[in-house]
Parts: sequence; C-alpha cells; structure tokens
Amino acid sequence: MSTRSVEVEITEDIESLSGKAAEFVVRCIVDHVRLEERVAVALSGGTTPQGVYERLGSENFRNRIPWSRVHLFWGDERCVPPDNPESNYLAAYKTLISRVPIPPENVHRIPGEKDPEKAAEDYERTLRDFFRSSSGEWPTFDLVLLGIGSDGHTASLFPGSLALQEKKRWVAASCIEKLKSYRLTLTLPVFNHTRQVVFLAAGKEKAAVLKGMQTMGSKPARFPFQLIRPEDGRMKFFLDKAAASLIGQKNGS
Repeated sequence: MSTRSVEVEITEDIESLSGKAAEFVVRCIVDHVRLEERVAVALSGGTTPQGVYERLGSENFRNRIPWSRVHLFWGDERCVPPDNPESNYLAAYKTLISRVPIPPENVHRIPGEKDPEKAAEDYERTLRDFFRSSSGEWPTFDLVLLGIGSDGHTASLFPGSLALQEKKRWVAASCIEKLKSYRLTLTLPVFNHTRQVVFLAAGKEKAAVLKGMQTMGSKPARFPFQLIRPEDGRMKFFLDKAAASLIGQKNGS
C-alpha cells in the first residue's frame, strides 16, 4: 500500500476531531454522489465516533447530505437486540439516524439479536443482495468509519481472533475470549476493498498502539488495525493530540 494513500490529521482535542471528521465525511459522500446513484457507508461503534454522528445529525450538517441516496451499514455489532444499550445500531440511531431524513429502507443494521452464526449469514446475504457481487467478488464500500481500541482492535477484529484469518466470508461471528461474548464483524477482505477508510481515535490510552502506525503494512502485524490496507482505496486517520503523542518515537523512547 502506498504511503501516499494514508493521511493523518492531528487535532487539539476530541471536539475538534469530531468537527473535522464530520466535514470530511460530508465531502466524501457528496463527492461519491456526483459519480454514483447511491453511497454505501459502514458505521463504527465505540465512543469516539459518537461525536461525529452528533455533528452529522445537527442542523449545520444534515441538510448538506442527500440522505435519500445514502445507505448505512455497520462494521460490527454486539450480539444484543437493537434496543439494548450496548447496541452499536442504537447508539447511531440516537445520535444520527433519528435526526436525519434517511429512508428506513436505507438503514441496514446487523441483526445482533439472532444466533451469532445465523446473524452473520443473514447480514452477508444482505450485503450480497445490495452489492450484487458476482462469485469471487468482494463488496466495495464507499466509506468505512473505524475506531481503534487500546488493545489495537478495530471493528470486532480483536488480537488473536479467528476472524482475522477469514479469507472467504464477508461477515464473521467470533467469540472474544476476554469479553466472554460473541461479536459480529465484517472481515478484513471487506475492509480492504473499501474506497475510503477513516480511522477515529482519541485519548492517551490509545497512544501506545498508535505508534504502530509507523509500521502499517508490515508483516507480521502486531495489532489488528495494522491489517487494514485498502488495495485500491485511501485511508485517513483523525487523532487527537493525546492519542498521537507517541507517534514518531522510536521503540524504547
């Protein structure tokens, strides 16, 4: 992956990060709408993206996006019903979906209330129907938002997870041992066929793993987020100063 396809923007704090990332999301969607009939966006769970969603749902932003042509998906989900406080769908619904004029049929949530394997199969079928991919082809999202955990996980691709080895399925159900629960996640090949990946990370607890940005694309990767390398797409990091504080330092510094 060319280093020219990776951009990093460091902001003063999470408020500034949220504003700049929201502006970038709007530009991405508007640019894609000029070229295509519809735009496929995969949302992230976690706390950092919520500030971005709140801005996109605000009066200053929501009217700038042609919501009738936007289709929302999720990069991962917890195995809970959609009204559960832990649901990634519910978090996005409260901060964004309920505040914008997006048609209900354009919102494609992961059915976390189902048996994990059944939910993964059903969501993969949803994706295949939407993207109309022929055999052997991967879906191509226009925009994917991702967070980074303090252990280097992204979406629900955790260190040591069997889902990291998946090379055929689009959606995987994975038991995360340290959480004692199942998670549903899009797989690495799906993320790596995305046109634009946006990483969002804030807080000093992310600083140690974000030093790994210096070895993006190297093998073996220490953290799952390092395995996100869009083949023909671009990648942009929005980080606050705390999260970026160790980037550029050598090991042992």
